Amino acid sequence: MDYVFRASSAQDRIKAVDFVLTRFHESIFLDTLAFPMYGVALSVTGLVLCVLMSRFARKGPEDIENRAHPELSGIAPSAGHSIFFFRLLRLAGCIALLGCSIATLVLKPGEAAGLSRLSSHRTLSICMCVTYLYDTALAVATLSAQRDHRAVAKNHLNFLLLVTAGVMSYRDIAPLATFNSFPRDESEGWLLWMKVALLLMTAVIIPLVSPREYVPADPENPSSTPSPEQTASWISLVLFIWMDKVVATAYRVSHLAADALPPLPDTNGAAYLKRVSFKHLDPFSGAKSRHMFFGLLRVAARELPALVSGLFVQLCANFAAPVGINRLLRYIETEGEGAVYRPWVWIVWLVAGPLIADVSHGWFLFIATRIGVRQESIITQLVFEHALRMRVKAEVHNPPDKKKAGGNNTTGKINNLVTGDISNISDAGLRQFSTLVIYTPLAILLSLVFLYNVLGWSALVGVVVIIVMMPLPGFLAKLFGGIEKETMKRTDGRVQAMTEMVNVIRMVKVLGWEREMEQRIAGKREDELHWMKKRRLYTLITSSLNVGLHEKSNSGALIHFAKTIVMKEELSASKVFSSMTIFDLFAYELERLMSMLTAIPKGKVSLDRLTAFLRETELLDRYSKPDDLEAQANSELIGFNQATFSWSETSPSQGSAPAFQLQIDEELVFSKNSVNLIVGPTGSGKTSMLMALLGEMHYTPNTSESWSNLPRIGGVAYAAQESWVLNATVKENILFGASFDNTRYKDVLYQCALDHDLNLFQDGDETEIGEKGLTLSGGQKARVTLARAIYSSAEIILLDDVLAALELGRCISLMRYLLTSLCSVHTAKWIINKCFKGRLVKGRTLIMVTHNLALAQPLADFVVSIKDGRIANQGSLSKALAEDDILAKEAQAQEEKVGVAAQNLNDEHIESIADTKDNAQPSDKSNARGKLIVSEEILTGRLALPAVKLYLSGLGGSYPFLFYTGFVGTFVLRQLTFTVQTWYLGYWASQYETRDAREVPALSFIGIYGLMLLAAYIFAVMSSIIFITGVIRASRIVNNKLVVSILGTTLRWLDTTPVSRIITRCTQDMRAVDGPISVIVDALANVTLTMIIKFGAVVTLSPVFLLPALLVALLGVWIGQIYMKAQLPIKREMSNAKSPILAHFGAAMVGLTSIRAYGAEQAFIGEAIVRQDKYTRTSRSFWNLNRWVDIRINTIGSMFAAGLAIYLVYFHELSASNVGFSLNMAVGFTKLIFLWVRYFNHFEVQGDSLERIQSYLTIEQEKKPTPSGVPPAYWPASGQLTVKDLSARYSPDGPNVLENVTFSINTGERIGIVGRTGSGKSSLALSLLRCIYTEGEVIFDGIPTDTVNLDILRSKITIIPQVPELLSGTLRENLDPFQSHDDATLNDALRASGLFSLQEDTDQVKLTLDSPIASGGGNLSVGQRQVIALARALVRDSKLLILDEATSAIDYKTDAIIQSSLRTALKPDVTLLTIAHRLQTVMDFDKILVLDTGNIVEYDTPRNLLRNPNGYLRALVEESADKAALYAMAK
Repeated sequence: MDYVFRASSAQDRIKAVDFVLTRFHESIFLDTLAFPMYGVALSVTGLVLCVLMSRFARKGPEDIENRAHPELSGIAPSAGHSIFFFRLLRLAGCIALLGCSIATLVLKPGEAAGLSRLSSHRTLSICMCVTYLYDTALAVATLSAQRDHRAVAKNHLNFLLLVTAGVMSYRDIAPLATFNSFPRDESEGWLLWMKVALLLMTAVIIPLVSPREYVPADPENPSSTPSPEQTASWISLVLFIWMDKVVATAYRVSHLAADALPPLPDTNGAAYLKRVSFKHLDPFSGAKSRHMFFGLLRVAARELPALVSGLFVQLCANFAAPVGINRLLRYIETEGEGAVYRPWVWIVWLVAGPLIADVSHGWFLFIATRIGVRQESIITQLVFEHALRMRVKAEVHNPPDKKKAGGNNTTGKINNLVTGDISNISDAGLRQFSTLVIYTPLAILLSLVFLYNVLGWSALVGVVVIIVMMPLPGFLAKLFGGIEKETMKRTDGRVQAMTEMVNVIRMVKVLGWEREMEQRIAGKREDELHWMKKRRLYTLITSSLNVGLHEKSNSGALIHFAKTIVMKEELSASKVFSSMTIFDLFAYELERLMSMLTAIPKGKVSLDRLTAFLRETELLDRYSKPDDLEAQANSELIGFNQATFSWSETSPSQGSAPAFQLQIDEELVFSKNSVNLIVGPTGSGKTSMLMALLGEMHYTPNTSESWSNLPRIGGVAYAAQESWVLNATVKENILFGASFDNTRYKDVLYQCALDHDLNLFQDGDETEIGEKGLTLSGGQKARVTLARAIYSSAEIILLDDVLAALELGRCISLMRYLLTSLCSVHTAKWIINKCFKGRLVKGRTLIMVTHNLALAQPLADFVVSIKDGRIANQGSLSKALAEDDILAKEAQAQEEKVGVAAQNLNDEHIESIADTKDNAQPSDKSNARGKLIVSEEILTGRLALPAVKLYLSGLGGSYPFLFYTGFVGTFVLRQLTFTVQTWYLGYWASQYETRDAREVPALSFIGIYGLMLLAAYIFAVMSSIIFITGVIRASRIVNNKLVVSILGTTLRWLDTTPVSRIITRCTQDMRAVDGPISVIVDALANVTLTMIIKFGAVVTLSPVFLLPALLVALLGVWIGQIYMKAQLPIKREMSNAKSPILAHFGAAMVGLTSIRAYGAEQAFIGEAIVRQDKYTRTSRSFWNLNRWVDIRINTIGSMFAAGLAIYLVYFHELSASNVGFSLNMAVGFTKLIFLWVRYFNHFEVQGDSLERIQSYLTIEQEKKPTPSGVPPAYWPASGQLTVKDLSARYSPDGPNVLENVTFSINTGERIGIVGRTGSGKSSLALSLLRCIYTEGEVIFDGIPTDTVNLDILRSKITIIPQVPELLSGTLRENLDPFQSHDDATLNDALRASGLFSLQEDTDQVKLTLDSPIASGGGNLSVGQRQVIALARALVRDSKLLILDEATSAIDYKTDAIIQSSLRTALKPDVTLLTIAHRLQTVMDFDKILVLDTGNIVEYDTPRNLLRNPNGYLRALVEESADKAALYAMAK
């Protein structure tokens, strides 16, 4: 520096500065060998800071506990000896590096002897020795330090070794790739290459192959079997080697079971995801009120850096191949003149670039699909838990708008949310969003930069096109968003219609509505397909714009035109084919941009729907207004004070009828530890009062003193009027999650009169009830529901008219069982006074709704009478009787009836009951004999040909030859045109090698090129239009076949198949047919034809590669076969794992009130988590296997392209243009080979949905209509019925439920059918309709019914089942679904059914023909539903009418009105069969048929039957409290 200042002149000072700068640049501080030492300094600084921060940080109790218990520190024990081995090997490598560095320092000759200071090189060598010594110390720490310190030491060691390896690669490996450079440390000789090898081993190989330690998500509950995804080495994780075990296992077995899949990582478990995500998504877990997109983005925030890093690496690697092609062709053009890098470098670029891009893309997809699967689990749990908060009947107050599909279809929306919407959100998730926001803009920008460097300013033409077209994507996205929204509405409508149809399919079949229901579903489907076609045509427009404006050929034409015509420049092969590669990339990104403009709006619509569901769904008051309820609640009292309750918080829409309201004008407090009765006529609001107590109705205070309260501290049990049972065993239904107490359990069975029924079942209480309890009668279901409430430890029991569903004789029997279980009964008075002081019900509060006051009155301590939604009377029984004449009369009648019952309850009865109780043993059998619902069949092997044929025949329709000829022909012409375009560009460029640029007719070339563009565009549009037509046709045909097959199946098949499986076929699997399968078929056809054409081009120019190309193709197919052997069973397991989730949703939605009453929400949430985890496990394996096969097939393709490049450069002489064309075709061919394998495999995987649909097309079917089965037009003209030797069974190999039944009925006769549970009453009704397997002869109006088509037979006979089923819509649509009658006829039917009599004295809203009916009749009481079902039967005007206990939930007054109407309203030629619930109903009938165990034991007039002292009917009458009245009726 002194030298600079001593310089005399300015010129000398400048020279001095240059000298100093030169010396500085030559100093050791800027030498690359000093960089590792800088890394050491940074590492030491970091470690010191960590120590200081840990020392001065405050130690909390948790830190002290974790220090004392290292197993709770968040890291599970080491992965074992392998990790220790690799760390030990790394230590050895570091020691060896230190030794080599010392050897270099000692053995390398120094500078001149006698120097006073060390040379620069020796100083740097010492620095390297220090670096390796520090590395060795860190390696020792990774073996001996504490767990936390080991992790820190490992990270620092990785950093330092990578820095050192990078320096050595730059100095000594990179120069080998050049013609004129040499390794800088070449003088070290063999020591140099030993150090390089050791560095590569310690810095790269060992960290990549060493297993990782398992770090549990919850340190206190680590997984006993960690997922290999969490412990695999980095190389195994990135290349998916950890999936090899799954693939190998699948290859050895016929079917890969779900248990053989890798365990689910604990970070993907639904419970963990719920804990970390709900605080950002669930409004009731503290989430902000914002759009779901931002919540999901926040949940995935920790994954975003890894996601984005994969995108950036892929983006950079994708440009390696174009650079390699450009430089390689330039080398050939110039014959190596002036080349710096050797040609093998660019060949390596051709291989390494795509390989790195494939690996990084696989990593990106691995992260993206992991996020997607997690989001699917989170959203499913979120929807389920939010659905548990919904107000059950809020959806029904607004009448459905016929002009809008979808309407208020809550059930359909929920099903769609957890199937279609979740798929849309996953498809348009962070993968698409990050690609759209980050990757695609950068890829387009870098493409333009590359083209500018290669072609000059003419590349800016592309920029101009993009700028001009920038407004178009936004406009198209907005347009598509509207189309998608309308499509989803129609899909909601179809799903709702399908769900409703499946739920009431038994009613549809017994009424003969299959054809009409099929037409209704077809209409919904046509509406949906109309909008689906609009969506596809929109996609065609966007793809056409892509072909016309952004296709690589079009962009290339514009640029080449500018280069040749305007600038008069030459074209070269290096420019043409490298730019063509970029054009490929550019066009692909623009095409992907267009596809994302369709996928992302779909995802947005689904996210909007999800957000609306979470924010706008009406919830119970306890969730929407918890503070108000808490302030008004009284912890001691049970009841209300001056309040109004309604089914919805919102007011009815203008023009619709006002909604029902329960008005509490005074204080109502139920008596604790007592029996409380709620009585009133049908539709008066009895059930509503229970719902108000449970908080199911919206509470509106009338004054400041208003309150509503139901204490839940001691527990609440609830038995609904419409019995709700789980698809489980009888025992599991009764326990309902409670602990098993054998004594209590036996007492409950005995008291609820279930012990005798269980003895009839082969498997006792282990008998599976089936979906909706289909194996039980209505009375049995009611008693199971009651048993659940009695068995529970709840202090408060709410019973909603559970006695209504009990069959004749069982009501009194139930009372007997209840009473005798509590005390020793000898007199009726003692029973009434002492029964509820027994062990099971003593001290419990019982609130019971009933219209059967005759049975329940002796138990009452407090009575509430309701009329028109208001309290008519309340108080003690004596007070209520004094103020209400009707109640007094009922009580007086009850005293007489109880007296008779008590007299009949003699010691012999008690002894027999006691014996039954003692002999009733709960089953301990664990076998599967009692199972009704069979496990869903999982197909094995490859995709079945019938499933493929199903879709392909649907595409072709009635003219398959015409369709496939047109589609394939236009496709071939399109691909031929594209291939010729590529060759033509090379041919055009080759003209400049032999001719002057001015002699080349550029205008002629560009004209021909433009014609090719136009032809390709026309062919592309034609093929797309033809294919869209076929896709819509296939969707229509497949859906119609599925619906027809389901409607045509047998009741037995429906009994053994859960509704959720059918709904899954109609939703999830049909979505695959409508979407992914059609896309894959299109892509597969495209890839197949393009691959064949490119293969021909490669072989034409390089025939020697015929064999390698075939070998590569065979290798790809072989890998595809291995992949499919694993992927197909995983996909099938994945599909089957979805159905239990939907079944759980369905069961919970049906029993929502019961679940909330018992407080069982958490139990159901826990079961949902278990089922979701099973699905997530299969889903993760499904996506990971896709990554496994992608990396392997793309690696083989890259190797093939590299081999061809080496052959063309070193062993074969071709022009640069032909080499470029060959490489272009070869690269495309290899990619297409494996794209073909991939698409074919994806087709097989997605084809699982086709297989599942196809399997439902081959289910057992009822006899199909035939022309010979059409009876005369007048048939039936009478109600004459003759039955001869009729036997019936529910399955072909099952036992007979009817045995040789023979009887005859004359026209117009009224026949009563009585018998105990299981006697065959309902089976007889079903056999008359041929709903079950029958033998014998049934002649209806002179024609054997087995010769009549089933749809006609069932349309001529009307049955009203025990459980009334209604459709969503108006009352008019329920009475006359197919608009065959006028309003006068419908009103007459309502009047005859007793509906008007129910409403004549009410001030509440009256039902009219325009009144809205919820799905299943959810907004009506069960009694009202039965009245409407009866009216619907009267509308049909059948000659044979069967009432299967159709008035079981109707009060005596209404029942009397109905029976009177039936006696007067029915035409004289109508035959009436009534399965009796009450003897009063049938005692004045013409005849009574008594059944027992499937045999007719009595059949005669009531008078004659009562004359037989040992007769069955007489025994029933003698035990009845109305014995005198019944005898009078019979006379």
